[in-house]
Amino acid sequence: MTEASRHGGQPSPPLPRVRLVDVAREAGLSKTTVSAALNGTGRLSPEVREKARETARRMGYRPNATARQLRAGRARLIGYVVGEFAATPWTFLESPYFARLTGATAATALRRGYAVVLLPAGSLQSEWADLSLDAVVVADPVADDPVVEDLLAAGIPVFTDRSVEGLPGAYWVDVDGGRAVRETLDHLREQGARRPVLVVPDSTTRFHAEVYAAHREWCAAHGLPERAVRVAEAGNGPVVRAVETALTPDGPERPDALLVVAEASPPLVLEAVRRHGYEVPDDLLVVLVSEDATALHTEPPVTTLSLRPEAVAEAGVEHLVAVLEHGRREPAGTLVPTRLDVRASSLRR
Repeated sequence: MTEASRHGGQPSPPLPRVRLVDVAREAGLSKTTVSAALNGTGRLSPEVREKARETARRMGYRPNATARQLRAGRARLIGYVVGEFAATPWTFLESPYFARLTGATAATALRRGYAVVLLPAGSLQSEWADLSLDAVVVADPVADDPVVEDLLAAGIPVFTDRSVEGLPGAYWVDVDGGRAVRETLDHLREQGARRPVLVVPDSTTRFHAEVYAAHREWCAAHGLPERAVRVAEAGNGPVVRAVETALTPDGPERPDALLVVAEASPPLVLEAVRRHGYEVPDDLLVVLVSEDATALHTEPPVTTLSLRPEAVAEAGVEHLVAVLEHGRREPAGTLVPTRLDVRASSLRR
């Protein structure tokens, strides 16, 4: 119920907007001085700068965003789209990795004065093609998605993975998925594993293609059977079913190590393992590619390979700010190291 409906009258008129000149008059300073104080520019004493800012806060002054955008020639909006979830464009927030990557991207961009706009996956659609976007983050693009090509053709800077390396207007941040998998498999082998099995998404993203290829090469190099199960779709249910398939041997020997790259709940994976008669880590060593904090609190705690989404977001936004604020034009990229957090699930007792 509104104030007007409770009292039977008309709604109260909006309060007049506080202008910069009003703040200057109240603080006893010039308009130019107040503007410099609020923008962090000019040679002002700390006392004068704080006086202007405190007066603006007390009066409820807000800069005119439209005027600032016109002066800067930018809307200060960064689009954000997850290519891997094109069929179900908003479910990526159910993923701990993408939830953390999205939150870190938004927080990092906001600290630099930009707002993040969540967009549906796919090619340039009518829902967002006309937005005044300064740049777009395309997380995990799939091989056949033309969104990156469309954005670059429109002259919009893009931050995505290493698949765009060398393209004008495209900037990348990525992890070395192949190296991360090889190091993880080496860790499992050092712990005695000789029959590792991989659970990986059936995806065309660069990361998952690297993971699958690295697993195949590692098995061949060590003379071990290549055991891999692909997951057709994201979500705990499909991944757990794939884990159960992986743990059902197609020969006389059961797997002795499990590397799950498809994101799933660590407690649910352990529960599936135990249903099939395995004890962790005595019968089966377990490693998950996961940002799920529950991995720390399971019994035993689960070893995780972190793709470090916060570091990826920080590096990506820095590339875009260098383009938008400092005029960088040459292609650039950053390779973020992954982190293997070894816990009891992958250590032989």
